[in-house]
Amino acid sequence: MNQDTVRPSPTAGCVPPADWSLVLPLKPLAVAKSRLAPHAGGLRGELALAFALDTVAAALRCPAVARVLVVTDDPLAGAALAAVGALVTADEPGRGLNAALAYGAEQARRRAPGSPVAALSADLPALRADELARVLALVPLGGRAFLADTPGVGTTLLAAAPGVAPGPAFGGASRARHRASGAREIELADVPSVRRDVDTGEDLAEALVLGVGPHTAAVAGALAGRAGGAADRRLR
Repeated sequence: MNQDTVRPSPTAGCVPPADWSLVLPLKPLAVAKSRLAPHAGGLRGELALAFALDTVAAALRCPAVARVLVVTDDPLAGAALAAVGALVTADEPGRGLNAALAYGAEQARRRAPGSPVAALSADLPALRADELARVLALVPLGGRAFLADTPGVGTTLLAAAPGVAPGPAFGGASRARHRASGAREIELADVPSVRRDVDTGEDLAEALVLGVGPHTAAVAGALAGRAGGAADRRLR
């Protein structure tokens, strides 16, 4: 059996590993992933979309996940993400990342009122469904939990049990904010694909080592080819 289809066993005192709604935020591609500009140049928007496509596809393979809702105002990205199975909604609040995530969680709860909800970074191109399932299996009943990113400063996932508001506080040093808000930190050491978000060229290199999805691999290949061509021209 493919590891992506293995259903995790219930963990005592935790939300049953099924029927999760995941909410992913995505900026308009023209302004997304600005820190990747020195590395990606004109392919920055394509990379941002590729990250989101691979993240959504992997999340939908997770047996604990029933639906993925993407909050975005980008029509191109919305259409592409809907084509791979995401539910797409516009960012009606228009007040930044955390307002978009709170709004997305409300929309997810309207679709599935009794389901747990998690906010997930849309830039996890190496995401593995089995690792995501293990993380979600540790969310406490009646509570909230989060997973720190690879550097240990930010957050890649914030999850809430049924009936509990997620209370997102993403951005910058969000690990400390989520911990201070009372959310339980999920301390799994061997789920690197759920921790490795991508903001810089160095982050992308680490994700490529982990093994990225096909969309990211294609754009990364184009970047490598472009860099190789530039190097060849300099040598002439």
